[in-house]
Amino acid sequence: MPPTADAQCTYLSDWVSTKLRWSLTVDRAERDTLRRLAAGCVSTDVEFERV
Repeated sequence: MPPTADAQCTYLSDWVSTKLRWSLTVDRAERDTLRRLAAGCVSTDVEFERV
């Protein structure tokens, strides 16, 4: 993970948007980790286009 909180939120947003765009799955551990890490990213949006 990037060292700063803002960079972490951007990284998480990019990660999730890639998963959504390509209809990739997540397992329970990944989902729980993403939710935990994203809890502090209240002003970060996830934007994507399906392919």
